[in-house]
Amino acid sequence: MDIRSAISVVMPCLDGERHIQAAIDSVLAQTFHDFELIVVDNGSTDRTPEILRSIVDPRVRVLSLSDRGVSRARNLGLREARGDLVAFLDSDDTWSSEFLDKMYTALLADRRAVLAYCGWQNVGLPGPRGEPFVPPDYENPQKPAALLEGCRWPIHACLTRRAAITAAGGFNSELTIAEDYLLWMEVSAIGPIIRVPEVLAQYHHHDGVQATHNKALAALDTFRAKQMFLRRHPEIARHLGATTIESLTWGKLMENADALHWQGDLENARPVYRKVLLNGHGSLSARLRMLPSLLPLRAHRAILAARERLNA
Repeated sequence: MDIRSAISVVMPCLDGERHIQAAIDSVLAQTFHDFELIVVDNGSTDRTPEILRSIVDPRVRVLSLSDRGVSRARNLGLREARGDLVAFLDSDDTWSSEFLDKMYTALLADRRAVLAYCGWQNVGLPGPRGEPFVPPDYENPQKPAALLEGCRWPIHACLTRRAAITAAGGFNSELTIAEDYLLWMEVSAIGPIIRVPEVLAQYHHHDGVQATHNKALAALDTFRAKQMFLRRHPEIARHLGATTIESLTWGKLMENADALHWQGDLENARPVYRKVLLNGHGSLSARLRMLPSLLPLRAHRAILAARERLNA
């Protein structure tokens, strides 16, 4: 029997035995009850399948996908989803108990709205990076430029109309990290988005494998997502103009590389610098700074050390 729910929650997982129970518990503890949870096991070889088999809640469905890839797993969950609204939660993150309730109320308050997003918090990071954060209100005439500047909510801090995700083409499996960023830009081009100014989602940092640990790939994938979006929306590109696009794409990419460079993360800065340099972007002084990235890492470090001695 096809039993419909108001909200479909899609959770991809791969070897998530350490965290998945907490993630599932945060869904089952929601004050909003009209949901289904679709867990897509993406080929786990640890105790994840055993944990999933132990869950007896009828709202939980478990699917298996041997063809690995988080975008493929999420797209499978989308195809199986029965709800008109969809939320995503990775198997190592959590929600506050009122997440679905408050996001559902906000999204349904405006029939035109395609997505609601909320504040979130990094758990496991010290100092300011671990402070609660509420993104700004993007629904204004500057929305395309603001989102191209950067999307400041994680994948599990929003609720979206399934029809809008389908119209946007779902998750692009060509991207490794920025697949959700591209999707949110595409969805946001369809209709209004709504901010829920409360911290309702938690992003958990741990010592396992997390995509955001590869900072060079994150920068390059985000840049690639911007290029894909602008190619699909030439009207937005024309409206923004060449100067603004240069700043929001190549300029932002170089900013990311500079930040990594000044943090001492030369290994991640170098491939980003090479991308910018070999495509002829950046001022003369910036190109001189990026030029050693074409050399072996040891030579690059030696040049930087020599510069430091001259400036001492």
